[in-house]
Amino acid sequence: MRLSILFLLAVCNFSCKAVDRVVNEGKAGPGSGKHIVLVSGDEEYRSEEVLPQLGKILSQRHGFKCTVLFPIDPGTGEINPNVVTNIPGTEALDRADLLIILTRFRNLPDAQMKPIDEFLRAGKPVLGLRTATHAFNGLKGTYAHYNNGYRGEPKEWADGFGRLVLGEKWISHHGNHKSESTRGVFAPDTKGNPLLNGIKDGEIWGATDVYGVRLPLPGDAKPLVLGQVVKD
Repeated sequence: MRLSILFLLAVCNFSCKAVDRVVNEGKAGPGSGKHIVLVSGDEEYRSEEVLPQLGKILSQRHGFKCTVLFPIDPGTGEINPNVVTNIPGTEALDRADLLIILTRFRNLPDAQMKPIDEFLRAGKPVLGLRTATHAFNGLKGTYAHYNNGYRGEPKEWADGFGRLVLGEKWISHHGNHKSESTRGVFAPDTKGNPLLNGIKDGEIWGATDVYGVRLPLPGDAKPLVLGQVVKD
C-alpha cells in the first residue's frame, strides 16, 4: 500500500517544511527546545502511519519538536514502505536530541546513512521499536557493519546495529507468528524505575507476538518489561 504525501498531510493536518517529511513544532511542555527525529520504513507494522501519530502526541502534549521521515518512492514521490533504498531527510539528525527508529531491512545510500552514523558516534540516545532490531540489511562498503547479522571487522559490530546499539538483533518469534499477541509484564527488580511511572504491571498489550532474545543482554543493558505470549 502506498500513501500520497499530500493526502497524508491533508488528512492529518500536520505542518510540513518539506514534501518528504512531516514536522510538528512543539507546544509548551517538558520537551520544549528539544528535537526528536522519527525514522519510519517497514512493510509489516505500518511505521509510516504510527510514527506521525507518535510525533504529534510528543509535540502537542509534551513540547518536543518532531520531524518524521518516510521511505519515499523516488519515481512518484509517494510514501512506499516497500522501497527499502530511500529515506530522505536524515540530515535532520544533525540538529536532533533523540532518534526514534522503526525500520526493517533498509538498504540506504551512504549519504543517508552518514547522519545516522554521526548521530550515534556523538553518543546521542536512540529508541528502537520492533523491527529496528533488524533495521538495516544489504548495505555495502562504509556502513556494511550496520547490517543485521553482520560478520566482520570491527568485531564489536558483530550482528550489526541491532545487537550493538539496541541490545539484540532479530532472533526468533515466540509462539505462533501473526496469530498471537503480547502482554507486557515487569521484569524482576524494576520496582521504582522512573521509566515505568504511570504503567501498571501487565496492562501493556500489543497485537503482535513476542521476539526472542539472548540473555544476558550485552553490556549494562537491563530489561524493564518482558513479553508474555497471549492469544490474539
